[in-house]
Amino acid sequence: MTAANRVTVSDPADSRLDDIRDLNRSDSRPDLPGGKGLVIAEGPLVISRLLESRFPVRALIGFRAKLDAFLAEHEVGDVPIYEVTRETLAEVAGFDMHRGLLAAADRVPEPTVADVLNGARTVVVLEGVGDHENIGSMFRNAAGMGVDAILFGNGCADPLYRRVVRVSMGHVLRLPYAHLDGSSTTWQRSLQELSEAGFHLVSLTPDPAAVHLEDALEGREKVALLVGAEGPGLTEHAMRATDVRARIPMAPGTDSLNLATSAAIAFYERDRSQRPRS
Repeated sequence: MTAANRVTVSDPADSRLDDIRDLNRSDSRPDLPGGKGLVIAEGPLVISRLLESRFPVRALIGFRAKLDAFLAEHEVGDVPIYEVTRETLAEVAGFDMHRGLLAAADRVPEPTVADVLNGARTVVVLEGVGDHENIGSMFRNAAGMGVDAILFGNGCADPLYRRVVRVSMGHVLRLPYAHLDGSSTTWQRSLQELSEAGFHLVSLTPDPAAVHLEDALEGREKVALLVGAEGPGLTEHAMRATDVRARIPMAPGTDSLNLATSAAIAFYERDRSQRPRS
């Protein structure tokens, strides 16, 4: 790292800090698609994954001690490095960012559905999942359970939203994803592409009439798991486009689990079903 890479910025109005300005304002946050369309990563682990990703890093910003520790273990090339105080960072971002280390990166065009299906054996399809923490947890769980890709149907939140990146522990920057074409009433037609690629389409539902998840997955080489929003779940239109409706058996008196928890169980069951039985 050359000295020119790292400079101290003490003026909160300095334009070099614009990439992280007003992060707490929904109408001007730079990580929103309607804003600058940037990817914002927080903390050493997530930033290290950002540096390894396809997203070109624009700047690294942090407190002196945080930068020292990170740069002692990571090469950042010619990425500009801006050292700031806690007070300066809080004024720029709009709130106290106690983690003290951020990075901003440019977005890049996402892969096509065909791209992410190539070589995949297990994919997840989301419908109407608008909660950023649920999407972040979904990516983290999917990465841990061997899911190959996530596909977005209608009504889902932005997967590169700052909170999603943070909650996913940066896995959203690594795990392939793509958006299915169509509106709220037509996107389900895109599921035909998965069927034609040999995927067995499984709707996850708490419906007691649905088959046991283990039975729905048994012997299937390629599986697409459909997951709906917290509360309403998948639409009937989406479930009709799948091959089977499956449920996670639960103790009497309970009818559903948290969305990310349910998905994690399904991911585990799929991963388990592919392992050779002793």
